[in-house]
Amino acid sequence: MSKNYELLQRASVEGSARPGPFATSARSRRTYEMRPVPDVRVLSREELIKLAQAVFLQPGEKSPKVVVFTGAESAAGCSSICVGAAQALAACVDEPVCLVDSNLRYASLHLCLGIENTKGLSEALAESAPIQEYVRKVPGDELWLLTSGVVSSPQVWTMNSSRLAARLNELRQQFRFILMDSPPVNVYSDAISLGQLADGVVLIVSANSTRKEAGRKAKESLEMAGSRLLGAVLNNRTYPIPQPIYDRL
Repeated sequence: MSKNYELLQRASVEGSARPGPFATSARSRRTYEMRPVPDVRVLSREELIKLAQAVFLQPGEKSPKVVVFTGAESAAGCSSICVGAAQALAACVDEPVCLVDSNLRYASLHLCLGIENTKGLSEALAESAPIQEYVRKVPGDELWLLTSGVVSSPQVWTMNSSRLAARLNELRQQFRFILMDSPPVNVYSDAISLGQLADGVVLIVSANSTRKEAGRKAKESLEMAGSRLLGAVLNNRTYPIPQPIYDRL
């Protein structure tokens, strides 16, 4: 993954949050993990800080509190960017930041951060304990993680949207900012449902693999569902000159 990406655009489309169907299945004692593990170290910290500031810390605007990160397609680098943006944001603010691994099909955020995936989002949706019992502190800045939890099958999910909305409201009361990693919007409907419950969505596209038609389809799907598209991130961008020289320009 390239060290560079850029915030391409900001969208002003805002829609009302309309609850939609999300996924569900029986639970088992197995965690489906994504491999290879996303490598957050290869991302440029400067660009991550710019991304976090552009999305969450814009002056004179009502900054979103809960933001979904989703790729247009698979392997766009969404999980890496979501983790990196959360770490950059936590280093910039004095208030707690929460990462939520809502990619229940391919859980990976706990692997990025070296935290055991025991109780998490799937348990929080099925149980009634306070949300604090499912969130884990990440060493370092004021960053916390709600892992995916012990999930069953990556194929079919059905979450009760009202239950998910209730848990998100609990997180809103505990954390200043919440970043949610989601499966790719052109592959699964999860990001559509999450976007309807969140304050906005950041779309990740890959310079080397995402076609214009795929990016357009993802954008239109989110907007038609009433999600507020905050912007797009171009990942895996390459340069015709060596990166050290480019950084000096």
